[in-house]
This record gives sequence, C-alpha cells and structure tokens, in this order.
Amino acid sequence: MSRPIQIKKHPFPSLLYLEWTLLAITALTAVIPPPLRRFRPKPPELSICGAFPDLSVCSILPELSIFSLIIFALMGLRLPSNKQTTKVIYTVIEILLILIIGLFGERFARLFPFLYIILVTRSCLIFQLPGRLFVTSLSFTLFLITTQLKYQLFNFQASPQAQERYRFLILNSSLVFGLSLVFVLLMMNAVLSERQSREKLALANEKLRQYAMQIENQATLEERNRIAREIHDSLGHSLTALNLQLETALKLWQSNPGKAETFLATAKELGSKALKDVRQSVSTMRSNPLQEQSLERAIASLSENFHRSNGILPIYKINLEYSLPPEINTAIYRITQESLTNISKYAYATEVKLELTTTRGNLRLIIQDNGRGFDLGQNTTGFGLHSMRDRTLALGGEFNISSTLGSGCKITVDIPLTRLA
Repeated sequence: MSRPIQIKKHPFPSLLYLEWTLLAITALTAVIPPPLRRFRPKPPELSICGAFPDLSVCSILPELSIFSLIIFALMGLRLPSNKQTTKVIYTVIEILLILIIGLFGERFARLFPFLYIILVTRSCLIFQLPGRLFVTSLSFTLFLITTQLKYQLFNFQASPQAQERYRFLILNSSLVFGLSLVFVLLMMNAVLSERQSREKLALANEKLRQYAMQIENQATLEERNRIAREIHDSLGHSLTALNLQLETALKLWQSNPGKAETFLATAKELGSKALKDVRQSVSTMRSNPLQEQSLERAIASLSENFHRSNGILPIYKINLEYSLPPEINTAIYRITQESLTNISKYAYATEVKLELTTTRGNLRLIIQDNGRGFDLGQNTTGFGLHSMRDRTLALGGEFNISSTLGSGCKITVDIPLTRLA
C-alpha cells in the first residue's frame, strides 16, 4: 500500500475552492427566504429546535451551528499528515461538527449532505483506501440516521399524506446521496492515483538520472583503468626487457665488450619501441597490438623477444582450429605478454611452456614456468595479475593461478567461444 501524500499545504487547491463553494451554498440557505408557499402548506422545520422550540438550549443553537460551520470550513485549510491518531481525531471532530449543523442548524440543515461530501473528500487526502471506505460508509450511515430522526420528528406534525410524500423524498435523496458519495470516492481515488503516478514517475526519472551519472562515472573509471592496463602491458613489457638488456650489457662491458654491444643494440631497439608505445598510449585502445599479424606469429615474436632478453626459449604449442575474434586475439596476446613479463621480472625460471588450444567451443591458454613461485595468499594483488584477470572476465572466461614457493607458477585461462559466436 502506498503511503499517503505528504501535505504541507493543501495538495489540491481546486478541491479547496470546491469546498468553499459548497460551504457558501450551505451558508446562503440561512439568509435566502424559503420558497413561496402559495401552492402548498408551510412545512415544519426539520430540526430538533424546529420540532421542539421550547427547549432551553434552542436560543443558542443557531449561533452554535454557525460557529461549527465556520470551524468546519477552517479545518480544510490544514490537513493532518503525520500520526494516524491525529487523523482519526481530526475526522471525529469533523463528524461532530456536521452532526451539530445537521441536527440543530434549522435552515443550515437543508443542505447539510454537502458537508458529508466534503468530509469524504478530505478523508481521501489523509487516509489510505480502507480509511476512505470506512469514512464514506460512516457518512452514508450517519446521513440515514439523521434523516430517519428528522422523519420521526416530522411524523409528530405532518398528516399521513405528507408523511408518505416525505418518505418517498427520503428514499430518493438517500439513493442520490449514496451515489454521490460513491462518485466522489471514485473520483478522488482516480485523482490521487494520477498524482501518485506522477510522483512515482518523477522519482523514477530522478533515479534514472542518478543511475546515468553512476554509469557515466563507472564508464570513465573503466576507461581509465583500461588505458592504464594497456600502458602497463605494452610499455611496462618493453621497459622491463630494456632494463634487463642494460643490466646484462653493464655486466659484460669489461669482460666481453663485443657481446655487451649486442645487448646495447637490443636495448636501443626496445627503447625505440617503448618511445613508440608512449606516443601511442592514448590511442592504444583503438589500435591493434598484433599489428595485422596472426596470433600465432604475434606469440612467436613475444617468445623471440623473451629469448633475447633472458636467454630462455619458451616451448610453445599453438593449435587453433579456426580464427578467433579480434577482441579474443588482443586479450590472449596481452595476457601472454604480461605473463612473460612477470616471469622475466620475478620467476628466475629456466624453462617456460606455453600452450594455446581450442576444443569444443572453448579456448584454453596455459603458461607455466619452473621458477621460484610465490604464495598465492600474499602475491595476487599486483596490477599485472589484475589486468590478466580483468581481460579474461570481460570475455566471460575463467582465470586461475596455481603456484607454490619453489614450484613455479601455472596460469590457466579458459574462454568460451560459443557465447561470442
């Protein structure tokens, strides 16, 4: 059940104007003279004081009715919206005021059913549907009770023919009044439903705007991370290899200058490649790191570079039954590149194996070394490992690392190909 409308001011000014109009019509009946009676006898006043004018309180009851009508009108300027108890007390006071006006108001009593319509309208603004139905049913019941009381008072003064006519009039007015209450209830429910729908739509639009901002911020963050990953995978690899070449050349410079020059030449090539990666870092996302060559040839180039840098020729086996989408080629290339970089920097391995195969709609990449390994509980937070894992997960694959101290490391990547077909 939706919560009631929070009311600081009157939520529907047009309804407030309608209330004032009905109240004005009710009040005018006190000053407008009754219809001409040339065609019918004078009817009795249908109120307690009209039936029993000798009552001692009848002298002040007309003023009390006017005062009650004024209070009833002013109560519509501020409706309760907080505690349920406050709403019930507010409604009870309204009902008591209506009863005072209907039973003791004499001329005001002629149109007092309008006050019940106002009561139902206000109840729709402060109660949920069960409360609205209860107030509407109570209003109709009180109308019938009040009308029956007046009918009994009328029987003391009217002839049988007039009583029959008045009974027929009561039946018609009760039917019309009941239908009027039902119409007002349905109309108010429709108006409130439309208002709540607009409020929910405005709230949904605000949430969509917030979600759009979050998505935009997330997209920006992912783009930054992706650019950082590309820079790390390309430039980091080149700089790592460059550093190894320079260290080797520095060690051989005194004992074997000729071989040191070879390492320096290789370092110069790696430096040129690193400079090219820096210049193209912004557009790395749009460029193809394989540079139009096949994945097999690109991995072979990585293996040759690794051999030149570390003196170890990776043993690789590639068995691809069919060509792969460009995004998978790029991801496999970058994962292989990052793995070889990590082996160069940390593993101190003497043997590296690489296997890339496709079987039954699945692509598997295995990279294994016999280096010193590491503790998975402590050394899995590096950017390189995160980069490989993110690339794999982005393609819906699985990324696993198996390593223990002194037993090397094994990286396994499984990427489903049927989902991307």
